[in-house]
Parts: sequence; C-alpha cells; structure tokens
Amino acid sequence: MEAFFVSTGVVALAEVGDKTQLLSFLLAAKFRKPLPIVLAILAATIFNHAFAAAIGTWITTVMGPHVLRWVLGISFLVMAVWILIPDKLDEDEAKLAKYGVFMTTFITFFLAEMGDKTQIATVALAAQFHSFFAVVAGTTCGMMLANAPAVYCGDRLAGRIPVTLVHRIAAVIFAALGVMTLLGAGSRFGF
Repeated sequence: MEAFFVSTGVVALAEVGDKTQLLSFLLAAKFRKPLPIVLAILAATIFNHAFAAAIGTWITTVMGPHVLRWVLGISFLVMAVWILIPDKLDEDEAKLAKYGVFMTTFITFFLAEMGDKTQIATVALAAQFHSFFAVVAGTTCGMMLANAPAVYCGDRLAGRIPVTLVHRIAAVIFAALGVMTLLGAGSRFGF
C-alpha cells in the first residue's frame, strides 16, 4: 500500500501546473466534452505509466543493489529540482489533430507525457518499490486527481491553485525520497 499512496501523492503534486495539466485545460476549453477527455487521459496514462513502470522494474534486474540505490537517490533529487522549473505547453503539443475528442486527447496526452516529470518519476518509483501494479495504479490515480478537476472545473480552478506552493511541496517530497534512498531507506528492498 505504501507504493500506491506514495506514487499517488507524488504524482498528484508533481502534476499541478505541469504541461499535461495545461493540456487538460486546453482540451477542455476546445472540446467542452469532459467525459471523453477524462477517459482518454485515463487510457493514455495507464499505457504510458505501465511502460514507465516496466522500465523501472526492469532496471532493478540489471543494476546491482548499491548502484541502484545511488541512481534512484540522485534521480529523486534531480526530480526535486526539476519540479521547481515551470512547465510550458509547446505549440506543437497544443495543435490538435482532427481525430475526435477521445483520440485527439489520447494521442496528445500520451505524447506530452513521454519524457515528462511524472513518467520519469514512475520509472523511479517502480524501481524503488518493486511493485509494478501498485505504482502504476498510484501514478495513474495521481494523474487523474490532478487532471480530472482541470477538465471539469478548469476555468474556476486555474487562478486559485497556488502552483508555486504545490511545486515546492512536491520538491520537498522528492528530495526526502532521494535523501532517504541514499541513506539506505530502501535497504528492505535489497539496496
């Protein structure tokens, strides 16, 4: 359960103000059909984060425990810094294809998430916790906690969320995970 709750919390906080949340606002404003948008975000996230968690799980089979501890610890610390850098939606990602609401959302959201903070975090969390399903479920839940309200209530929420404060909290969590990993908190996992 720890893997699920940590993954949910970290990704939900990291996603606030992220380019994929900005994309959620954009898609909601363009299509004004929240249900297919939210369902497409869910589907894209499951595919994307399952791929990322598979890589994270695989990494644990090719790296020794001590190397893995350092790689994960440093990765979490890098994520702590990266989360403090504001995201902007690229113009290419904002261009919407003519495939209908669901497919346009699925494709643009999946592509925007490639190499994004939350995808990299999913790789690291899967390697840290050795729990593919709990991490995928948690990171997906975190994405939905951040993006579903953006789709349904975007106009009302956009100016009220203290994005800088949320990013700072997420950075502290990532930094704590990094320090704890470097100090051996993951020793129960063999590293």
